[in-house]
Amino acid sequence: MEEAVTRSIRSTKRPRLLTLGMALALAVPVSLVVTSCAAEDPLAQQAAAGDGKNYIAGDGSVTEYAEADRGEPVEVSGDLFDGTSVSSAAWDGQVTVLNFWYASCAPCREEAPSLVALHDEFAPQGAAFYGVNIRDERATAEAFERSFGIPYGSFDDKDGGVLLDMTQYVPPQAVPTTIVLDREGRVSARILGLADRSTLKALIDDALAE
Repeated sequence: MEEAVTRSIRSTKRPRLLTLGMALALAVPVSLVVTSCAAEDPLAQQAAAGDGKNYIAGDGSVTEYAEADRGEPVEVSGDLFDGTSVSSAAWDGQVTVLNFWYASCAPCREEAPSLVALHDEFAPQGAAFYGVNIRDERATAEAFERSFGIPYGSFDDKDGGVLLDMTQYVPPQAVPTTIVLDREGRVSARILGLADRSTLKALIDDALAE
């Protein structure tokens, strides 16, 4: 089993997990920083368990992608629940955060206040936030947004269009997942599972500083 490697995204040639030292520096519980071989994949384990949960939780692992290895900008488009059409073509030059969620997902509810706080902190700096709701009808999604005071719009993605466009980075049943896009629209970081506020803050800071 591989061990986490030292955090140095400028020189690494592959995506990698944040180190234990970085996790401690960001006040992240050590249990959220996980490396595993394929046989111990937590998503596969939960799917095989068949325990009736309505979501498959990510393990909280954080992956950062070196600038040289990010590939092409993502291409997504769709309609928000309010009917607004949104395309990633309009995101050029800004850092964008995409959070995949649905209302009955317990970790989604837990992380919602952190996402609101980070939006309020970073929106004035030019970062855009969007939710991607993969399951709910409009009334259910909007009730969630009112309950938590979500200030940004969410894609109505019941048809899976946005999820399909992002499938390289977002396992279909790993919700929540949060993606940070750099100013060129490329994926700079991913949190698979519940987004710790201090960790996501650091990832957005890094993207804005580039």
